[in-house]
Amino acid sequence: MADQEQEQIKNKQEKQGGRQGNFRKGRPGGKKPTRIVPSKVSIVVPLYNEEESLRPLSTEITKVCTDNRIEFEVVFVDDGSTDNSLKMIREICRTDNRYKYVSFQKNYGKAAALQVGFAKVSGGYVITMDADLQDDPREIPNLLRKINEGYDLVSGWKKVRHDPFIKRHSSKFFNFVTRLMSGIKLHDFNCGLKAYRRAVVRQIKVYGELHRYMPVLAHWQGFTVTEIPVQHHPRRYGKTKFGISRFFKGFIDLLTVTFVTRYIKRPMHLFGFLGAFSFFVGFIVNGYLSLEWIYGKPLSNRPMLFLGMLLIIVGVQFFSVGLLGEMMVHNMQNDKEYTIKNRNV
Repeated sequence: MADQEQEQIKNKQEKQGGRQGNFRKGRPGGKKPTRIVPSKVSIVVPLYNEEESLRPLSTEITKVCTDNRIEFEVVFVDDGSTDNSLKMIREICRTDNRYKYVSFQKNYGKAAALQVGFAKVSGGYVITMDADLQDDPREIPNLLRKINEGYDLVSGWKKVRHDPFIKRHSSKFFNFVTRLMSGIKLHDFNCGLKAYRRAVVRQIKVYGELHRYMPVLAHWQGFTVTEIPVQHHPRRYGKTKFGISRFFKGFIDLLTVTFVTRYIKRPMHLFGFLGAFSFFVGFIVNGYLSLEWIYGKPLSNRPMLFLGMLLIIVGVQFFSVGLLGEMMVHNMQNDKEYTIKNRNV
């Protein structure tokens, strides 16, 4: 009996060891890690209901990359399309193994599509472009040449735009406000055509509508950002996904980006400043009213008294929120949250 039990234990250990060996080697027993190729270019194409554009887009990408001897892969991210986009993508991927795809069950938005696409790439360079044929694949070599000058992110600038009147002028205003608040001198923050080094897409997390602010997020993480003019074409098929609601959401997200990138590690700098300013103004107002009261003027019918009291209370609340935020940041500090450029340890 003892010999049989020992033989069973031995067989069990050999089976476990075989499974562990398969895991390490990336065989069927475990997940194979993505092999990163530094010179390879990964092109991420988020899309929603663009079935007519996909075949000519893939043909043009293949031609441009082949003519310029660029090793490439394309990752289509279908954001829950309701037309035949997924069927078209599958046909493209069957005929060329350099094309891959991910398809969402429902529409999650462009930021989610980009985030998932970034996680699937294997190239040292990443290009993003829209699937509506307004972004020109012939700009890919130009973006790569610019990024090889030493930049981490190169954004396209649609200097001559072929969009509806409202979209053109609302985008100009949006870009002006973003330049003003971020301090980054770019003309077109929301151009879909961009080039990244892999380190950038690994570091930055996008969600909601934050894909509009990729240059801002990269810049505030310490990466170098620039732009080049790119060709922009009129839409050939379908209709634009731009709506007036996206314009207002963009400014709300700008406030989110400003806080998350500038003040998430030092909330007291924001809330402390607002609290001190509010408290100081309230103190001045009530100080002035106190002098008037000393000289005999009644304050019972002075609304300014309540304004001063309100400003002081709000100032104390802002200061308290900032202090609580600082305590939370102090307790959650983690070295992994810092972007490391290089190391020898």
